[in-house]
Formats: sequence, C-alpha cells, structure tokens
Amino acid sequence: MTTATHEETLGFQTEVKQLLNLMINSLYSNREIFLRELISNGADACDKLRYAALDNDALYEGDSELRIEIEHDTEAGTVTVRDNGIGMDRDDVIANLGTIARSGTAEFLNQLSGEQQKDAKLIGQFGVGFYSGFIVADEVTVRTRKAGTAADAAVEWHSKGEGEFTVADIERDKHGTEIVLHLKEDAKEFADDFRLQNLVRKYSDHIEVPVRMPKTETAKDDEGNEIEGSEVTTWETVNEATALWVRPKSEISDDEYKAFYKHVAHDFTDPLTWSHNKVEGKLEYTSLLYVPSRAPFDLYERDGSRGVKLYVQRVFIMDDAEQFLPLYLRFIKGVLDTRDLSLNVSREILQQDPKVDKIKSALTKRALDMLKKLAKDNEQYQTFWNNFGSVLKEGSGEDVANREKIAGLLRFSTTHTDSTTQDQSLAEYVERMKEGQQKIYYIVAESFNAAKNSPHLEIFRKKGIEVLLLNDRVDEWLMSHLTEFDGKAFADVAKGELDLGDVEDEEEKKAQEETAKAKEDLVKRVQEALGDGVQEVKVTHRLTDSPACVVLPEHEMGFQMRRIMEAAGQPLPEVKPILELNPEHALVSRLESADGDSFNELAHILLDQAIIAEGGHLDDPAAYVKRLNSVLTA
Repeated sequence: MTTATHEETLGFQTEVKQLLNLMINSLYSNREIFLRELISNGADACDKLRYAALDNDALYEGDSELRIEIEHDTEAGTVTVRDNGIGMDRDDVIANLGTIARSGTAEFLNQLSGEQQKDAKLIGQFGVGFYSGFIVADEVTVRTRKAGTAADAAVEWHSKGEGEFTVADIERDKHGTEIVLHLKEDAKEFADDFRLQNLVRKYSDHIEVPVRMPKTETAKDDEGNEIEGSEVTTWETVNEATALWVRPKSEISDDEYKAFYKHVAHDFTDPLTWSHNKVEGKLEYTSLLYVPSRAPFDLYERDGSRGVKLYVQRVFIMDDAEQFLPLYLRFIKGVLDTRDLSLNVSREILQQDPKVDKIKSALTKRALDMLKKLAKDNEQYQTFWNNFGSVLKEGSGEDVANREKIAGLLRFSTTHTDSTTQDQSLAEYVERMKEGQQKIYYIVAESFNAAKNSPHLEIFRKKGIEVLLLNDRVDEWLMSHLTEFDGKAFADVAKGELDLGDVEDEEEKKAQEETAKAKEDLVKRVQEALGDGVQEVKVTHRLTDSPACVVLPEHEMGFQMRRIMEAAGQPLPEVKPILELNPEHALVSRLESADGDSFNELAHILLDQAIIAEGGHLDDPAAYVKRLNSVLTA
C-alpha cells in the first residue's frame, strides 16, 4: 500500500464540527458502544456487496466469503476494524465521511437501473455510527477501495475529529474498508483481545456476517510442551454469526433484544416493547416487531421511509418493506424473514402477491395486540401515545377490519379531568357513563382551551356528563370514521339537535317545549334581523352561562376541518350556522325588549360572539367591532 501524490485537505460541512463534538461527548453515554457501531457499518457494507453481486459476481473479486475482521496493536495503541464489503471510492468518502449522519444508500441506489431500484432498499447507514469511533480515538484513519475498481483507485481518509480531514489516493489490493482507531490515552484498555471479544459478543453476536479476530497458537510436542518458533496465526470467528430472530425466544435476553433493535432502527434509545413470533404451516415466516420509545423526525411524512427489514431465508432483500404493515403503523420497526417469497421480488410483485396480504394482516393484528399489552402499563403507554398517538388515529379511517381494536387503543383528554394529557380510554369513558346516557359525546376545537371552555359543554357539565375534548388536527377526520364503540354511538355536541337521552326526564323536556313556544316571536324577529347570515334561529337548553351559540348541521364539516381544507387551497361551499339562544340569559332578555336598530345590532353581536367562541372566523371583523362599540356607548 502506497500513498499517491493526489492528496487534499478538506473541511467538514458547516456546523459538523459542533455536531461531532456533541456526538462524541453527549450522544453515546457508554464509550464501548463504538465497536458495535463500526461492526454494524461493516455488516451494512457486506449487505450492499451481496446485493450488487447478484447481478455481477465479479465484484467479489474471488473473495465471496464476506466477513469483518478486528485487530489491535497494544504497543501502537490502535484498533483496526475491516470488512470486505462494497467499499467506497473517492467521491463516496468525501460525501459520506464529511457529513454527519450521511447515508450512502441514496448514492448507491442512484447507480442502479430502474428495475433494480425497485428491488433494492439497503441499510447503508455509514453516518453517525462511524463517528462514534472518536469517542475512544483521537485520530481515525480509513482505507477503502470500492469493489470492482482497480487497486490504485483506493482512498485513505484521515481526521482528528476537529475541523478538517484529509483524503489521499493509495493502492489497496483488497476491496472493502479498513478503519484504524488511534486510541486516546484513557481508552488504551480497548487494545486488548479479551476486551474486544467481550464487546463483540455483547453487542454484535446477532450480526449475520462473521466477525473474526486473529488467534495465535503454538504447536506442542508429544509431551505437551510448546515448540519454540512454531507460532501460527489463524482467524477465529468471535460472534455466533446467526440472525437473532431465528433463535428460540427462551434463549434471547432482554438486553439482546434491545441491542438488536438499536441495530435495526439505528436508534440509540431502548424500545418500549417488542413481539417475537414464528409462524409455521402453509405460510412460514418469523417476525420481530418493535415499538420505539421516541418518534423519528419524519414520522408525519407519509411518503417517508417506513416498514420492516425483509429477509428471504436470512438473505437481506429490502430495508423498508412497507407492504407488510399499514401506513398508520409506520412507526413499527423490526424484521420479517420468510421463505415463501422469491429472492428477486420487486415492489409491484409484493403488492400483488396474496401471501403478502396474509402476512400483512397477521403482522397488523400482532402489532395491535402488542400495543394492547403495552397499554396495561399506563406510564409506558403514555410515552407511546405522546409520540405516536396522532399517527395511530389514522388507522380508524384506513383499517376498517381493525377499527374496534384501534378504538380501544385511543386516548383522549376529557372533562373528567380537564387535563391536556390525553390519557383517558374509551373503555374508561363507557364505565363512567351516566345512567340513561346512550351516546359518547365529544367536541372538536382548534385548541384544548377552546374545547374545554366551549359554550356547548355548559349543559353537560351541569348534568355531570363526560365529554371528549379533541383538538388534534386529525381529530375531526378521526371522528368521521369512528362511528361507535362498544355499541355506543358518538355524538358531536356542536352539531345537530342536542340529545341527552334518558339523562333528562319528561318534566325537563316538557318545560323546554313550553319555553320554545313562548319565545317563538323572539326567534322570528332574530331570524328576520340576521337574514341569510344563519340557517335557522331557535332557543336552546344546552347553555347555562352563555347567551348564544352556533350549531352546525349534523353532517356538516366542522370549523377546524374547514380551516385545514381552506389552508390547503380546497374551495368549500358556504355553510350557514344555526343560532341557538339561551332564554334565561340577561342579554337575550335585553334583546327581547329592544327594537329597531338596537335590536338588529344586538342580534348580530350575539351571532358574531357565538361564532368567535367556537373558533370560527368573522367575514367582517370591523363591522362586529363597530356594532359592539355602538352598543357599549349607547
């Protein structure tokens, strides 16, 4: 290996120095994790070569036994991790190792043809994990050559992890990547055979690629004495080199499950829970599904990467096999290994294969059952809900077959606690229902406070009837699909006729009818004053403190959804609200005694106030202010 003349010094991308410092000192609390990260990267590189060689076997260059090797030099204070995977060329090195958290996957896929791209979704996370080497090393040297290139196309990358790195052309006989860590003084403990072997077994036993370390043996004579000068160095496989998911569950510890999750999800936090299952019969597959403890940055990007890692008989096929879980479960991570799908399966074939549909149905039910089990731990489930609740809500409209299961997993804020924390289940709501109550009541508003303080809740609070307080953007869409739970229909308290069921007795209903009849003249006058501004005016018994409220027709789109649709540029037809008046309120009594312009002004003020209270927007706010000022100064 010789260094060529073409050498240049480059700076890391903007702010990478600060990020690198943060990672080295904060991201990894346990410094021994560096070896796990580097081994995982090596395994990813081997996966890439294995896939690329399906079309071009010559890429193996006569060395098809993919492996990772680890050596150390105690005197020099170095640890070397090498693989004979895909390797990198000069452009790859500059792009991938000059950028924090840069994945080589996109560049790899760009080199493939269109049909190949449909089949390839590789791991390629040569990013944050690589930089973990600086936790124990003050200098890192990388020597690499891309498979299929000439020996003099190799590259050496070197950096002290401060602000710049150097890239030089070298010669290298073997393809793949070699990483040399120049250990810090306080990290020399890692230049030890026993220490390194323990780390491999602790963190990387599940890696399918063999991880090997040199072993020196000395020949012995017939009497068992060592023969001087007969030392022979051989390579010994340190890890089990078997996929964790194929091992019996009884033989796998929780720590191993957690470590495997971190490898699969490229996450540094432990998962909340997992489910390991093997299915045998007409359809044979093994699945290992995880629920993360934190949400990824792209969780709400429905077109983003998602899905489990797909293996066919332990041969890696696809990193984000999205066909096996519905979109609303896109936060689930894990592995699916099946022998029933062909190796060269493409996305289109997967979608048309009935076996895929059967596996998807089974995995969906397993994931929901996993969440149901997690829900028994309120604290753990609250962590899940805070991160993924809004996404799970999407399932009510997307998965009719499992709608009841999904409904049981939903959590809400309610008037039972008046807390912003969404921690109340529908089952708990049903248990607390008042005698004679036949429906589950809810209200949708732009914010929690708007929902909690809505005039529509006044009669419900008076009667002690619990109401779900909904203010997520997806909530109105959710309730348009979630029509019932446990045989109880849902009712929006701000739409249609108020129906409290048998909670109200016959005397109350009769008194309401008499009041409505007595106020017919007032209702008619208000209707004439407001004209086309309202669909209808009526007296109501749903209010106790407010003078008026607006109600939408039962099947009409609510104010919140209208704002979302309009913000997206969707034209919507005009909707005229129903104005309901509280006959017991002083303002309504004042309205009843007014006449002429005074009556007209006050009627419009009551309508505008009611619209504002529900989070609606006035077409002419200035006119409202003018009318209000006129009444106040009269």
